[in-house]
Amino acid sequence: MGYEALKSEKSVLPLFFEPESIAVIGSLKEGYFGGYVVVKTLLNAGFTGKIYPINPSYQEILGLKAYPSIREISGKIDLAIIMINRRFVLNVIKECAEKEIKAVIVVSDGFAERDAEGARLQNEMVKIAREAGIRIIGPNTAGIVNSANGLIPDPYEPGYEKVKPGGVAICAQTGMINPQAFPYADLHYGVSKICDYGNKCDLDECDLLEYLESDPTTKVITMYLESIRDGQRFLDISKKVSRQKPILILKSGRTKEGARVSASHTGALAVDDRIFSAACQQAGIIRIETFHEFFELPKIFSLQPLPKGNRLGIVTFTGGAGVLAIDEGAKYGLTAARLSPEIAGRLNAIFPGLGKAVVDIGPPMAVNNYMEIYSDVLKTVLADDQIDCLFNVIWTSPFKEFVEEYLKFYESLHGGYQKTIATWIYGPSIPLVNEMSGRMEDLGFPVFSELEAAIKALGIAYQYSNRKKGEK
Repeated sequence: MGYEALKSEKSVLPLFFEPESIAVIGSLKEGYFGGYVVVKTLLNAGFTGKIYPINPSYQEILGLKAYPSIREISGKIDLAIIMINRRFVLNVIKECAEKEIKAVIVVSDGFAERDAEGARLQNEMVKIAREAGIRIIGPNTAGIVNSANGLIPDPYEPGYEKVKPGGVAICAQTGMINPQAFPYADLHYGVSKICDYGNKCDLDECDLLEYLESDPTTKVITMYLESIRDGQRFLDISKKVSRQKPILILKSGRTKEGARVSASHTGALAVDDRIFSAACQQAGIIRIETFHEFFELPKIFSLQPLPKGNRLGIVTFTGGAGVLAIDEGAKYGLTAARLSPEIAGRLNAIFPGLGKAVVDIGPPMAVNNYMEIYSDVLKTVLADDQIDCLFNVIWTSPFKEFVEEYLKFYESLHGGYQKTIATWIYGPSIPLVNEMSGRMEDLGFPVFSELEAAIKALGIAYQYSNRKKGEK
């Protein structure tokens, strides 16, 4: 099969994320890295497919029969994961070809990112794979995750067992996104797929975009890139995929020094940052600025409907936050909504003076039936047809009983209003703020760590929604 035909062979890609059988080739010694950890994380995450540990020094590992080589396995193997010294990887790739394995993850490092010999070995590995119709993720990768089927073959000990299923796909040229490096066990919005494509000797961001476009569990795609191998293909695929799902990209190598260092990290060839920005604009890609945004901003797309317009409603406990939100929203084309006369009147009836563009609940906090007033205010504001999206500010108070009351209210509110809601929570107790934030997201209401991040999330959601309308 020629390489161009191989690239277009989409049927191979599901083997990486939906395998029914996996060969794990590497050290099976108990520790914090290697084949033993991969087998353990797969079992702990509930992967139900067949697992074949491969190492000639072992008879059994974690209750599973170990095999001296792939050749000794009689059954079909969908996916091979290789974690051995780079000198021996080519021989194992040849064995995979003999076994007609079509999907291989090469965790091993020391290839193009290290030296000339590594680059030679990487090129030879790709040549062997192409001739055999094998697709490769890596080398120099921490691997992949599919939260839906317990596929968490992490070669590093993550310290927890499960990754919450959700709608965010996370792809990158770094292991910083994999379970051993990020607290997915504490992430309340959930992810669908994770892929560190390492050196991208074969499979790259374009292949992942094509796969994720039709993945029913993925609602939004976020990527960290150090380079783009095929600029025109990336542009064409991104244009097509972004019509269906938002694509958020964080790109490094903006400076000459950053580009130089990225080359030593994954053997990447950098692309001019101005050209990349122009390509993002053409393709409808949302470019993000920080690693914090990389994990935080996608949840607005995963948990909330897209806003129908740019009219921003604000419910807050402090007028200062409302003014800051209006200023911040203007950067993204959001405008402060004018409450309809009917809604303004209803708010003023709840408490005198509430019926303004910024609904400040600060004054009613002094009354005894504060929580009842709060729920009435928020429901009234959300019922206003003049509002497309809502910036929701919550003061937790120092008391846990307040948190419980809030959560009862939001549980009753869940799914009842088709408006985009972004929440910022503040208060005197960090543990209570964190607890409420997590439980709010469990209910489907994304909470952001900063006021500015919440507004930016609403802003990019509006811009994406507006762009989709323009394409119809």
